Amino acid sequence: MDIKTTVSRRLLPLPYFKQYRRLLCALLTMLALAAGQQARADNVTLPDLLIGVTQGFLEFTVEDYLATTQTPGRYEIQVNQLDPRLRLPMCDKELTATLESPAQPIGRVTVRVRCDGASPWTVFVPAQVRLFREVVAVTRPLKRLGIIGFEDVALRERDIGQISQGYLTSVDQAIGQKLTRPMVTDQVITLAHLEQAEVIRKGDQVVISASSGGLNVKMPGEALSNGGMSEQIRVKNLNSKRVIKARVTAPGQVEVAL
Repeated sequence: MDIKTTVSRRLLPLPYFKQYRRLLCALLTMLALAAGQQARADNVTLPDLLIGVTQGFLEFTVEDYLATTQTPGRYEIQVNQLDPRLRLPMCDKELTATLESPAQPIGRVTVRVRCDGASPWTVFVPAQVRLFREVVAVTRPLKRLGIIGFEDVALRERDIGQISQGYLTSVDQAIGQKLTRPMVTDQVITLAHLEQAEVIRKGDQVVISASSGGLNVKMPGEALSNGGMSEQIRVKNLNSKRVIKARVTAPGQVEVAL
């Protein structure tokens, strides 16, 4: 596949984004004028103009998306080369570009470049937007059903457009979780790989904590179901013999509100 251009940028701090956008618009205008002069010489719209419009539109769109969603990262844009024999009538109006698919400017994208002039036409230009972020990957081979420890994971830069099942951006999100399948070194952890580990099992003796204001009461209990961190489980209060629902706060520890 032929590639026309590649642009790599890091997300700008928000105070500078508006200044960058104005500069980008000015540069795109100059690009369109320069390419348009050559197009007018032949009374046609040349492929280079279409690629330039697509490149500029995607750069603006990706910067806007990252700033709006507060997403940190580095991106690259690659616009596919068009057939050099392509000749379209010169457009007597400014060309417009819109994102045809997908809804977000990440991964394989298609840009619709349209002329709404006296001789209207539309061209669909394919491109690739790669967005690189720091995501959680494993540092060594791990077995299925293993519990992830601090030394098992680290942040690695990856193209998130290639991760289809969700990803983690903090190692704390992975530590203590149970793996549903084996993993190899440097493999990215997705949500499909994880299952909340049970820190309390049915029949375990637990300490029930009840707090209200400055008052804190502790009492013995017995777990009547399995549970992971922050999950609610059924617990029997061994003093009152009542069955209550409590939130798991640590191995052997549950909490109820007074």
